[in-house]
Amino acid sequence: MDVIDAVNRRMSVRAFKPDPVDGAVVRELLEAASRAPSGGNLQPWRVQAVAGEPLKALKATMLQRVASPDETEYAVYPPNLWEPLRSRRFQVGEDMYASLNIPREDKLARQQWFSTNGQGFGAPVQLFFSIDRRCGPPQWSDVGMFMQTFMLLAVERGLDTCPQEFWSHYNQVVDAHVGLPEGHMLFSGMALGYRDEAAPVNLWRSRRDPFEAWGELKGF
Repeated sequence: MDVIDAVNRRMSVRAFKPDPVDGAVVRELLEAASRAPSGGNLQPWRVQAVAGEPLKALKATMLQRVASPDETEYAVYPPNLWEPLRSRRFQVGEDMYASLNIPREDKLARQQWFSTNGQGFGAPVQLFFSIDRRCGPPQWSDVGMFMQTFMLLAVERGLDTCPQEFWSHYNQVVDAHVGLPEGHMLFSGMALGYRDEAAPVNLWRSRRDPFEAWGELKGF
């Protein structure tokens, strides 16, 4: 598979098959992803992959806790989003719920769907990415590049992912079940498994603005 093919196939999968993923494969992909760029070679990421009984226990807790999030350590989105960011976020939500046939006025159904985040959308593996609280935005970008590299490598192996900053709202729950490294904050989770190709929520793609909206070429 060419890199461009992996880029084009990758998406935030929100319905997985229950098929297990070999732990040796998970480790292989994580070790390969560690070649991602890292300023000063700090390699600030810490990753914990959870499956089997420990993941079942976490998911059971989330069934009770999803309506009671922890205090977050960072804002996932800037407050009072401006244009065009606001419209982009609104549109992706509308497209997703349309694929699920959940109208805007059905608040209960939307809340029930939101709770599936805490179940990893049925994925058999959940990864948690954390970073030392003393690190700053440049190191956060390193973690993001590590995650992206992992996601593309997963696609090459026939796997799919869904990065979930959702879990930053449940950092204490994750810490209680997984045991985050001392002094680290939870940056993001990620569901990993095999895509359910027939699930309607996996049959649409988020929109991207044309190059002219965000890019320039000068001196070419």
